[in-house]
Amino acid sequence: MSEFKELSRSVKGLTVLVTGAASGMGRATALVFAAEGANVAVTDINAEATQAVADEIRARGGTAKAWTLDVAKADDITTVVSGVAAHFGGLDILINNAGLSLRSAIDADGYEETWTKALAVMLTAHPRIIRAALPHLRRSKCPRIVNIASTEALGATATNSPYAAAKAGVTGLTRALAVELGREGITVNCICPGPIRTGITERIAEEHKTIFAKRRTALGRYGDPEEVAHMTLSLCLPAASYLTGVVIPVDGGLMARNA
Repeated sequence: MSEFKELSRSVKGLTVLVTGAASGMGRATALVFAAEGANVAVTDINAEATQAVADEIRARGGTAKAWTLDVAKADDITTVVSGVAAHFGGLDILINNAGLSLRSAIDADGYEETWTKALAVMLTAHPRIIRAALPHLRRSKCPRIVNIASTEALGATATNSPYAAAKAGVTGLTRALAVELGREGITVNCICPGPIRTGITERIAEEHKTIFAKRRTALGRYGDPEEVAHMTLSLCLPAASYLTGVVIPVDGGLMARNA
């Protein structure tokens, strides 16, 4: 019988870069990692809110620094990733979370603009950030990449094709890079959140949230950002070293339910 291996479930001392970390699931992710002892690079296009999250982490006794980052700008990505690695002495974990809510019917006048912006922020930015981070991840003892997509990648909604296409692209990118980078020990996984209470869903009336959740999800409720963040953390643990290329819905059973 082989000797039992004790695998670490701690990210203490590891450095994580979270995009879109100023609010919602990104903020929750930054706070969860910081609570577990990770060094957190808080990045977002909203400079004031980004700094507020970094300050919040430090007030809780964690380690964090804020960087303003527009993921649609390639030069900004290079500068920020290099700055994060220089400040913390490396980079171990990358969480591609930045996103935005854009809808457009296929025959609408502004469809082309919506399509271009959706793909720039929610798909093209991912490989750009990964490419910038790779030299640092290759030096890490626990290299992890987690891409945040959506259940819209698995079952779409009308007038939402730019968003759905971008998120579906993220799932394909995840699988492809998991295969490409696997021999280097770099894991690449994807989370598809379902109906979550964030700034994007805040505009939906509470009554309609309740009706939708009871009709569509197995748990009968919306999820909280922290519930997604803890799944993200689980994928980044040193012990999660044999899990790669997976797409995990965190959706309260939305995709499991037929009726």
